[in-house]
Amino acid sequence: MPPTLLLQTLVTVTVAFTLLSSLPQLVRSHYHYSPSSSTPSSYTEWRSARATYYAAAEPGDPVGGACGYGDLEKMGYGKATAALSTVLFEKGQICGACFQVRCVEDLRWCIPGTSIIVTATNFCAPNYGFEADGGGHCNFPNAHFVLPIEAFEKIAIWKASNMPIQYRRVKCRKEGGVRFAVNGAGIFLSVLISNVAGAGDIVAVKIKGSRTGWLPMGRNWGQNWHINADLKNQPLSFELTNGDGVTLASYSVAPKDWNYGQTFEGKQFDY
Repeated sequence: MPPTLLLQTLVTVTVAFTLLSSLPQLVRSHYHYSPSSSTPSSYTEWRSARATYYAAAEPGDPVGGACGYGDLEKMGYGKATAALSTVLFEKGQICGACFQVRCVEDLRWCIPGTSIIVTATNFCAPNYGFEADGGGHCNFPNAHFVLPIEAFEKIAIWKASNMPIQYRRVKCRKEGGVRFAVNGAGIFLSVLISNVAGAGDIVAVKIKGSRTGWLPMGRNWGQNWHINADLKNQPLSFELTNGDGVTLASYSVAPKDWNYGQTFEGKQFDY
């Protein structure tokens, strides 16, 4: 399939409030960390899938995707990213998780001894105009990765196009702390959570002002979380739970005079 058609299958979601054109100075916070002993078998078990690639129209094109990260270069994800098919995407909960991917079976196209680690940042929509085994690469029940061509060419020759691969979940390694991009208007508060190490995915979020207890936030889409609450003129703290069940609390992430359009940095998960 030509790269341009593969690009059309990617679902790009516009971030309603997030201002990604420039990231303000990050603010570090105090923190509390609660470890977990769970280690999913998916971190060590190789599973079968297939992979195709896409090439952006020009290198500067932001392909933010269905996880809400916006410009992946500015957000620090670069080209080490992947769009996942329905069976893998988990309605956006998997956003931020990391996978090790390697080419298998086809010795004509595989680059021996190579693998890449990519972060789930997008959704590959199904195309029911084709059968799952006849062009509908991301149709259920296919496990499918769509990679930037820069990542694809690290494990296979580009002429391979639709390649058999193996993948497994791995711990994410990130520089700095978890980032909280705070946006919204009035009492509507939207927070984009990114740069998450460890499991990478976030399954629950709570927020706390200096005059409130812990308030649960709802997943808007991808890793955008929201709440309707008057939290202005209060320092903000966040409690995150990742897919491994590990809870991380960062206190006073945002100072009392925080404002919409700012990004703050908290503590980071262990990995």
